[in-house]
Amino acid sequence: MRLVWKSLDKMRCLRKRSTIPFLGFLITFLLFLNLYIEDGYVLEEDKRQLRETSVHPPSSERYVHTFRDLSNFSGTINVTYRYLAGTPLNRKKYLAIGLSSVKRKRGNYLLETIKSIFDQSSYEELKEIVVVVHLADFDLVWCENLVQEISRKFAHHIIAGRLLVIQAPEEYYPSLDGLKRNYNDPEDRVRFRSKQNVDYAFLLNFCTNLSHFYMMLEDDVRCSRNFLTALKKVITSREGSYWVMLEFSKLGYIGKLYHSRDLPRLAHFLLMFYQEMPCDWLLIHFRGLLAQKDVIRFKPSLFQHMGYYSSYKGAENKLKDDDFEEDSIDIPDNPAASLYTNINVFENYDATKAYSTVDEYFWGKPPSTGDFFVIVFNKSTKISKIKISTGSDDRQNDILHHGALEVGEKLVGTKKGKQCSSYITLGEFKNGNIEVQDVDHKIAFDIECVRIVVTASQKEWLIIRSISLWTTQPPSQ
Repeated sequence: MRLVWKSLDKMRCLRKRSTIPFLGFLITFLLFLNLYIEDGYVLEEDKRQLRETSVHPPSSERYVHTFRDLSNFSGTINVTYRYLAGTPLNRKKYLAIGLSSVKRKRGNYLLETIKSIFDQSSYEELKEIVVVVHLADFDLVWCENLVQEISRKFAHHIIAGRLLVIQAPEEYYPSLDGLKRNYNDPEDRVRFRSKQNVDYAFLLNFCTNLSHFYMMLEDDVRCSRNFLTALKKVITSREGSYWVMLEFSKLGYIGKLYHSRDLPRLAHFLLMFYQEMPCDWLLIHFRGLLAQKDVIRFKPSLFQHMGYYSSYKGAENKLKDDDFEEDSIDIPDNPAASLYTNINVFENYDATKAYSTVDEYFWGKPPSTGDFFVIVFNKSTKISKIKISTGSDDRQNDILHHGALEVGEKLVGTKKGKQCSSYITLGEFKNGNIEVQDVDHKIAFDIECVRIVVTASQKEWLIIRSISLWTTQPPSQ
């Protein structure tokens, strides 16, 4: 393995002048190459080693890292992990939560983060999660002391298989010297963020077969109450739609949710480009390359950054997510849908931005009587609550002055796309806003469309700031 990383080191001088466009091309080529490579191209010996790794990780003497390992994004990376506390259970859990932690010069929030995860979960929720802590510091004395403290405070969770503490040995890491200084970052900053990418890669790799979904957190986070129930509601509402990453916080690596089946690809991706850019930037590239164009983020946020000092040099870091709520179980879960409008759209403020949870909005030119804005669901659904807000703080008159909210059924195809042929009015907008509770009690059918109808022409432009929908889960959920 050392020989391979040394050969890669020699190649760095040739890549010093490489451009970002070339990097983008290389990333795209490798990912799409992998998408078209079938398992039959993987040698039987590789398959055998992968099977052995999932049960008995190989010794470091047998570990040989080749470019074939890197190009086979669907396979796990052969790493012999140290089990510092706990052992994996045979049964897959619903959610694995991954934390990577290093020794900080100021402050340590790992124990508080672990405590928050467990304290904010019900007994039933605890049965469905496993927390994996990767102690990614090479100071073995620090690691040993911290493991003792974790074992003392969370012994019952370790015994129950809900908490694992692991470490990837230093010999598996690539060289962290002489790295490329992209973006003119200082050498110590480049070293820090490059190692962090490898830390996360090894953590993701370990968690591949532990659960159906994986949540990435940092080691200085506070959780909202019953966050798992809120997560499951969102995941259920998006069944049948394609997604790579769902976001439950707008900060850093906090609250990023993945299918566990994507973890090997993501781990390889972080390893391949570990020295190119920070981890959160790589996550954005990964999402885009797997064809999720837009951010899918849900509010209120389920996780809050609570640290005051960064793990990098102990610098102050008082970032807070202002969308976080301690009790966020009532999170809207807008189901997957297509959006249409005949209102004249201004520039790129298109219809999808009103339905997104990022800080964007739909903006159209003055609407006329009969104009519409319609949401057509990918599949019919039961809805308990609808809340729509128009206008903005700096354009308070760009509201819907006269409009109605309708829900529809009996989907039919038209020249302009699918539309519902039958609608029922739920209410009228007041001061540009509307909120309707208990929709599922008022409407007997499963809803296929939600429509905003303009009931009187206006001279003002129209901003639809947010559309929030709450679905009703089946009794079995």
